[in-house]
Amino acid sequence: MTEINKQDFTSKLSKIFSANGLSSYLSLERMEKFYTLTVRMLEENEKYNLTAITDPDKIILNHYADCVAMASKLKKGASIIDVGCGAGFPSLPLAIVRPDLRITAVDSTAKRINYVSETARMLGLDNLTAVVMRAEDGGKSPEYREKFDYATARAVAEMRVLSELSLPFVKIGGQMVAMKGKNAEFELFSARKAIATLGGRNTLCENITLKGEGETLTHPLIIIDKKDKTPASFPRPFAQISKKPL
Repeated sequence: MTEINKQDFTSKLSKIFSANGLSSYLSLERMEKFYTLTVRMLEENEKYNLTAITDPDKIILNHYADCVAMASKLKKGASIIDVGCGAGFPSLPLAIVRPDLRITAVDSTAKRINYVSETARMLGLDNLTAVVMRAEDGGKSPEYREKFDYATARAVAEMRVLSELSLPFVKIGGQMVAMKGKNAEFELFSARKAIATLGGRNTLCENITLKGEGETLTHPLIIIDKKDKTPASFPRPFAQISKKPL
């Protein structure tokens, strides 16, 4: 079992969340869940790659606070699809702090989905369902197409590709919320045609700045409103999406 001092962990979790105005999302029960999540993630990380960040303090800032900072953007009782969820970010932290949300985490890799599903069950997160699925297939399926209030994505693909993989899931009046890196504004400029073609409008790019112990994390958050239906011809097969982005 991975050894992490629970008292030290929960103290640092509380301090970092407090420093970033996120204290309202914590309770004793939720801190316990974040601790259990960290132990499990690091144990499973030894078997297959889930995260390059293995220091608990950095996990709190870079994974947990970073994902929870998105929580205030999401309306109460919303349905969310986390596209390319990987190790469960942002879906697992959001499910912990926002039990009112209905979250579907999707990824094409069965090992990752099994990990997310088993972890959600271990943590008692009844509001999270994990599904093995390629986004371009799900976006065509009547079960998932334009059924969600939000599509979230974290470090999945550049915006032209990501928009085609994510916007088809979003219902009119909903939003795509993408956690991006330093090239976000350039990607967003390049994706203007793609976003408009897929039914998106009113793009917003804002910087999220988080304070840790001795470090500051800043990254852009892109929010796109879904104003029109996505044309039936999208999303295309992934080979076409990647070879010839919109």
